[in-house]
Amino acid sequence: PSTHYGTFITMFKLITVFWAFILIAVLILVGRLIRQRIGLLRSLFIPSSIVAGVVALLLGPGVLGAIANSVTPGSPLATGVFAPEIRDVWSQSPSIFINIVFACLFLGEPIPGPGDIWRKAAPQVAFGQTLAWGQYVVGLLLSMLILTPVFGMSPIAGALIEITFEGGHGTAAGMAGTLQELGFPEGADLALGLATVGIVSGIVAGTWLINWGHRHHHIQVNQLETGTLDDELTLEDGHHHPLDSAETRAARVRLIQDLLIDPLSLNFAFVGLAIIIGWFILEGLKALEAATWGTTGLKLIPYVPLFPMAVIGGIVVQIVLVKLNRTYLISRPLIARIGGVALDVPIVTALATISLAAIGANFGPFVLLAIAGILWNVLVFVFLGPRLLPSYWFERGVGDMGQSMGVTSTGLLLIRMVDPQNRSGALESFAYKQLFFEPIVGGGLFTAAAPALITQFGPFPVFLLTSALLVFWLVFGFVNFKRMRQADVPSQLS
Repeated sequence: PSTHYGTFITMFKLITVFWAFILIAVLILVGRLIRQRIGLLRSLFIPSSIVAGVVALLLGPGVLGAIANSVTPGSPLATGVFAPEIRDVWSQSPSIFINIVFACLFLGEPIPGPGDIWRKAAPQVAFGQTLAWGQYVVGLLLSMLILTPVFGMSPIAGALIEITFEGGHGTAAGMAGTLQELGFPEGADLALGLATVGIVSGIVAGTWLINWGHRHHHIQVNQLETGTLDDELTLEDGHHHPLDSAETRAARVRLIQDLLIDPLSLNFAFVGLAIIIGWFILEGLKALEAATWGTTGLKLIPYVPLFPMAVIGGIVVQIVLVKLNRTYLISRPLIARIGGVALDVPIVTALATISLAAIGANFGPFVLLAIAGILWNVLVFVFLGPRLLPSYWFERGVGDMGQSMGVTSTGLLLIRMVDPQNRSGALESFAYKQLFFEPIVGGGLFTAAAPALITQFGPFPVFLLTSALLVFWLVFGFVNFKRMRQADVPSQLS
């Protein structure tokens, strides 16, 4: 099988893919063992998957391989413990498995109406858009004042914070050809390096902020009163949602007795169906673009990732099952297990394939962009989160902050760390937000168009445009926050 990734096509043998994921399983076991033996990791709420990813990184070419090659040039360990073919599989895994995570979000869950979706998503949309457009404002300001006049860099560098911190490695790799065509070839290396820093800093900053939130009582979910993830498996043999009706439970029991396949396989089939529906939606948008504005040569939809469409696919599957009165076919606890495994894979593989060598080139501009991006994300979370998110601001905001610093997996990880039982509803709000977020920024339409817009019109007009959009979302967020708080007062009094 061949996998298209950016402008490159990598061929894999099935046995290579098989062993790549067997090694991930072994790494997770090693990470679990290390986490249990080191109290600091437990006190910092570091998941075993992160420990596993760090172990893989240390055993890779960037650390062990570099040490071995410096001691004995040409050493068999110069590429690390893992074969390059294994690392090639890992490097493409995060952008693939994240689709499974998002397809699982609403399967087996009650689907609210459009009004409820917007009510839950509106504060999250305002907060996420503020983070994204601010990255353009900060980056372009830095480019116009320092990077271009002092270091002689292309003004396109002003878009790198959003491309890499909000978009991640997948977007950075996908934009490499565009950056080269626009006369900024070094931008591709800078982008991969910044995406690497984004992942690491997102996890480190997120973990530190979670501990800070615990100490200062900003986290409203009391984890001591909630069950563990393992406790969910004991709910009616792990097949029922706590809110399932007696009729649904009885129908599911009959279904399980009559099935000639494992219930986990059946539920995975619905996850696959949700992803396929999402793929058809994305392909339809591509066809629409090709028939309309795409005829002018402007192509934007290919940069839109699949996973927000997988969310829509999951919603479509759930709505159809509700209409057909067949919701008993899906077991929410089993779907959650599928999503949990799919989330561990991107975490381990993203950390394992970080390119440490990419940081070396253009170190000065690289450091400036990285520091500016990190400071913006952290400050927005700490100071604007409580003022834009009317309830559970920490639990809901930390996911967006994590996403804005590398990959969506980081955001989901931080939500999982701070609220493993999803008592705050942060996971649903985060997912709803993607429907209004990913098509535009974070690897969406504007992310794809930004370098060309900067080249054609210059950095200052794009700076004005992004500044105006930042102000718009801030004003909307403040107004919406006030309105939702006022709406909550009568309900609390009643």
